[in-house]
Amino acid sequence: MTWVSRLFVYASILFLVACGAKEQPAPEKAEKAPEEAATPSEETKPAEVKLEGTVYGGGVDLAQSVAVTDLLANPDLYAGQSVRIEGVVSGVCPKRGCWIDIAGNQPGQKVRFKVRDGVMVFPMAENGKYAVAQGVVRKMPMTLEQSKKYAEYQAREYGADMDPDKITEPITLVRLDGTGAVVRAQP
Repeated sequence: MTWVSRLFVYASILFLVACGAKEQPAPEKAEKAPEEAATPSEETKPAEVKLEGTVYGGGVDLAQSVAVTDLLANPDLYAGQSVRIEGVVSGVCPKRGCWIDIAGNQPGQKVRFKVRDGVMVFPMAENGKYAVAQGVVRKMPMTLEQSKKYAEYQAREYGADMDPDKITEPITLVRLDGTGAVVRAQP
């Protein structure tokens, strides 16, 4: 719709309102003019999110969090999607600070928030603090042999309470490939 056409429409509306005309029924299908339609970037632009704390990477711009419990219970539902999770930091990579574990509200539940080495570096002091983190959900099914090797590596390198001999079924890891986080003292 050109500016002249728009001006005519607005003038007509003002005239009808000023004259006390009865409201006309809306057309069955109202269409936005191309210049009035929202651009794709405006439609998908996230709401501005203000979080207090130390910002890592791109920070967090998703407004709603997915509970760690829900993410772990329904990994197929979230796989490949960008999500926000939050919880207490229950572990930090002692080597390069390239991951933090974020605990769920059930004992033993946690999701690893992982970044490439050097992209974000989480200091050990973040352990026990509260994190709000955003990233893409990655579901990683492993064979039984891979599961045992993973458990052995986690126990050897990070002191994880994982005994490879007690693993009898393949493990599927659910991880957040991180894009940003905010860490602060517990709320």
